[in-house]
Amino acid sequence: MAKRIKKEDVSAEEKIKQAARKLFTEKGFAAVKTRDIAAEAGINLALLNYYFRSKQKLFDIIMIENFDQFVKQLIPVLGDENLPLDEILLQVTSTYIDMLKQNPDLPFFIMNEMKNDSTKLLHVRGKMSHVRAGFIKRMEGAMKDGKISQVRLGHFMMNFMGLVIFPFVAKPILMKVNDISSKEFDDLMEERKELVPVWLKAIMKAK
Repeated sequence: MAKRIKKEDVSAEEKIKQAARKLFTEKGFAAVKTRDIAAEAGINLALLNYYFRSKQKLFDIIMIENFDQFVKQLIPVLGDENLPLDEILLQVTSTYIDMLKQNPDLPFFIMNEMKNDSTKLLHVRGKMSHVRAGFIKRMEGAMKDGKISQVRLGHFMMNFMGLVIFPFVAKPILMKVNDISSKEFDDLMEERKELVPVWLKAIMKAK
């Protein structure tokens, strides 16, 4: 009997997280209520509170899991020594944009946790540092071999992060100023999967 209850518990917990992921993506953290999550998951509010205690705790867990999964996707790409730098830029950009489309509140969550020097992201930040080190190693190797020009990697990384992340952080402003819908914004982000690597390659154009 105890074993069966445990399986049911895990199933209910996963249903709650799936519902929360869906609603956070569609509406954003601020617009989602715990009762909305409970209704989407098909459970009562008391059960949601039993597992996660608050919307913030549920949000934190989901964001950390999603960011962890994102980092895991990047590790094999940057670890493939046979993959050309152009293809790495393409795959990393595409993976970043897909992740941000699915987790629009993630940049704010990460910035807030880092600003507050939170320990929540410690294990993920360790993996991210590994990913960053792998990318920098490939860049340094390409510069040494004369395949790309000598660039300050600090500037390059800031440009890359800005080109990919800024549109999502400024989404409400960009949509209003440019008078575009959410669907049109997503279409633009899909186009950026190909455009951002082109712009980055222009920055590191071989001499």
